[in-house]
Amino acid sequence: MHSLEDALAVIKRGCDELLVEAELVEKLKTGKPLRVKAGFDPTAPDLHLGHTVLLNKMRQLQDLGHQAVFLIGDFTGMIGDPTGKNTTRPPLSPEQVELNARTYQAQVFKILDPEKTEVEFNSRWMGGMSAADMIKLAATHTVARMLERDDFSKRYQGNQPIAIHEFLYPLIQGYDSVALEADLELGGTDQKFNLLMGRELQKHFGQKPQCILTMPLLEGLDGVNKMSKSLGNYVGITDSPQEQFGKLMSVSDELMWRYIELLSFEPLAVIRLWKRDVEEGRNPRDIKVMFAQEIITRFRDRAAAEAALADFEARFRQGAIPEDLPEFSVDAPEAGLPVTQLLKLAGLVPSTSEAMRSIAGGGVKLDGEKVSDKGLLVAKGASVVVQVGKRRFARVTLH
Repeated sequence: MHSLEDALAVIKRGCDELLVEAELVEKLKTGKPLRVKAGFDPTAPDLHLGHTVLLNKMRQLQDLGHQAVFLIGDFTGMIGDPTGKNTTRPPLSPEQVELNARTYQAQVFKILDPEKTEVEFNSRWMGGMSAADMIKLAATHTVARMLERDDFSKRYQGNQPIAIHEFLYPLIQGYDSVALEADLELGGTDQKFNLLMGRELQKHFGQKPQCILTMPLLEGLDGVNKMSKSLGNYVGITDSPQEQFGKLMSVSDELMWRYIELLSFEPLAVIRLWKRDVEEGRNPRDIKVMFAQEIITRFRDRAAAEAALADFEARFRQGAIPEDLPEFSVDAPEAGLPVTQLLKLAGLVPSTSEAMRSIAGGGVKLDGEKVSDKGLLVAKGASVVVQVGKRRFARVTLH
């Protein structure tokens, strides 16, 4: 059994905001397992580590004895979440939703405990809702209240169109909490308006309002932008173990602790010991190795984690890459930066023509892999170890 104090420490670990803590304490005191809801619109079938921040928190709550409700928004997915968007999102077809939902289910149980997880689809209750029911739901909130949402407000002030159905999205997400009788809902910081809608609608329908736990949006490998496949600064769940290991080893020493706080299942006491060890002189690289192996074990197995470490050692350590690399940050266009310009900007060659000659001679490597394409574009957001010849090295982050 966990004490109330210990349980709260686990629940609040890494969170941005807990609303309302006093209410959650009262719910916990009953000893009844909480129904913990998190909704996912099946818009992208391949998850990256940024997506798993919520899943990790759900798993921690499961380990405390609570019930996870993994909600796949197949109905809302056909609207398109307007959060953070300055244009109307195209809706998904039912076929796309179904395909993405199946992929989601295959991936999330690498983190969640299937025995303590309900998988729900909001079409189960929304699909049977009549036009009259939808009008009654829409009548619970005003247009003025909807325009309090930052993205709607900006679009309205900027004369950007807002479709009527987009106003329904937060209402439907909120009604999901009513249908599921959620005690606690998890979401990213960008979802706060929608999460609060759930509280309001539960009150309207005579239920005890859910508490809300918002989690931060995880920075990508560049340490600046949100982790995103479009920016190329992500670690994918389906990446090869070697890719996952190399990418996680490339994060800065400072960003490493944020990743560990949000993505590791190691107890807080262990992480405090690691921080103390580093303060007393231990190489942060040792901690990154343990963390990278934990992540690979979670999504593959221990043997894959050991093999990824061996591969990394063979390519980097035995290749005599120095421990303390000079680090550079360079600006890159959205399409990426030509590798020849990257070499010049990092000071590894005096000119792009010299870069081309070095590539032609087989003397250029990115993350231990020989570069043969002189026109190679390195993605904006990437962080790479660049080598020219046997002795010139740099770590370059592209912003």
